[in-house]
Amino acid sequence: MNSVLLAFIGVAMILLGYALYSKYLANRIYRLEPNFQTPANELRDGVDYVPTNKYILWGHHFTSVAGAAPIVGPAVAVIWGWLPAFLWVTIGTVFFAGMHDLGALWASVRNKGKSMGALSSRYIGARGANLFLVVIFLLLLMVNAAFAVVISGLLVSTPTAVIPTWGAIAVALLVGQAIYRYKWNLAVVSVVGVVALYSLILLGDRFPVSLPDTVLGLPAASAWIVILFLYAAVASILPVWMLLQPRDYINGLQLFIGLGLLYGSFLFAGRDLVAPAFNDNVPEGTPSIVPLLFVTIACGAISGFHGMVSSGTSSKQLDKETDARFVGYFGAVGEGLLALGAIIATTAGFRTLADWENVYAAFNDGGVKAFVDGGGALMNAGLGLSTSLSATVLATMAVLFAATTMDTGVRLQRFVVQEAGDIMGFSLGKVSSTIVVVVVALALTFGAGADGSGGLLIWPLFGTTNQLLAGLTLGILAVMLLRKKRNAWPIVLPMVFVLVMTVYALFVQLGTFYNDQNWLLLVLDVVILIAAVWVIVESVGAMNRARKGEDADDEELEPARGSGAE
Repeated sequence: MNSVLLAFIGVAMILLGYALYSKYLANRIYRLEPNFQTPANELRDGVDYVPTNKYILWGHHFTSVAGAAPIVGPAVAVIWGWLPAFLWVTIGTVFFAGMHDLGALWASVRNKGKSMGALSSRYIGARGANLFLVVIFLLLLMVNAAFAVVISGLLVSTPTAVIPTWGAIAVALLVGQAIYRYKWNLAVVSVVGVVALYSLILLGDRFPVSLPDTVLGLPAASAWIVILFLYAAVASILPVWMLLQPRDYINGLQLFIGLGLLYGSFLFAGRDLVAPAFNDNVPEGTPSIVPLLFVTIACGAISGFHGMVSSGTSSKQLDKETDARFVGYFGAVGEGLLALGAIIATTAGFRTLADWENVYAAFNDGGVKAFVDGGGALMNAGLGLSTSLSATVLATMAVLFAATTMDTGVRLQRFVVQEAGDIMGFSLGKVSSTIVVVVVALALTFGAGADGSGGLLIWPLFGTTNQLLAGLTLGILAVMLLRKKRNAWPIVLPMVFVLVMTVYALFVQLGTFYNDQNWLLLVLDVVILIAAVWVIVESVGAMNRARKGEDADDEELEPARGSGAE
């Protein structure tokens, strides 16, 4: 299979999904209303609730959901062959991820910007809600701790990415002031911001920056982790318009251009995929493709973390409800294109099958490094960029994707801690709840030693926890639609598939952890499995009551239809 043909087919499928299926969901299923007063307008506070231009909000949403996972997951999953990964990413983006992200955004907007954890209490029940919060907290802890490790590793291995990574923060602060304080033209600000960011990439490629081997007794990678969490803590408290929103927007533009460069390299290099469509010669110890494929590729097909972003930050910034189609569904499209690019880069970026097999000598050997190496080789061959500059561009892309997700993840986990405090009868402020989040994440990260590798200890459970949360989010959407007497099948069918694969994977991992005598992951797997079964039972009961017309209240009555969704 030629990489150009595969890229064309994949992009066409995903964009057709946005043009056709997202419109059907917006008009017929969620029935987005242009005149509905969104929480950003109703509860505007200038900190978390801020009405935002849909293009700026899309940038925040896209870069928040598209962390390192849509690169790592597909780059690992191609070990089973490129075709299963390709099909799950394309079909998943169109019928699973876009529907899920748009739906979570709509559900939160219709409930005053409440998170999925808070909504679970109303639509599933108090018993299920408490377990739902446990799953959410664990997922966000995994994301924040693991992404800090991934970013620090890239900053150490690719020092040319240091200047553009941290310089992007200064650019974002200036962009925020230009847009909100000085009311500059958005197009002008966008062009200037993107030029500044790519200038930083060129500067970083010429002047690499490395920390000393030891900083205050910590290895360089560990020092970067501490710095990242200190930054994320400050960023999570600042008003969204000041740093989070402009950083994500301008990074979104830069990263979309980076995707354009990556896909341009596919076109001009014109290489064939050296990896097999179905790999019958997988390394010893590689788990079965079913169900592991569907949890290895989470972000890029469907991801519960997206529901947290949709309901945690994006819903509080949505100016018009009809903007949800562009922000939510097209945000999933952007991530699907990144995952597709990762599949092609890691299967066409090597000269021979033998070279590819050397990289994929064991399960989990692929990942960000395979993406950077393979994509860099394609950029060098297709666009004529130097090997160093190609690596800098792709490493900076990976770092910025992961960093913007970490920014949002710390803010979201702060919301969860505050919600948990409210349930337990005490109130936590922004600063105190942020301190709790950072302390817990650092304790996990450095729990295995000063090298900070502890952040990856519970990462093997990320895929199953993430997909479990996605399935439970779809359960909330199904209950909402059933209460409103609407067609819930576009939600119910993907929900059943995701939950079946996830619970199956949890049982498979249970055996693996037991055989490896990994008692920490074994205990966590049992906790997540119990929570999964319990919340699934509660969700089925809630859907059955909604189908019979029980539990509905005045707020569930249909609003007067406006002029329709765009």
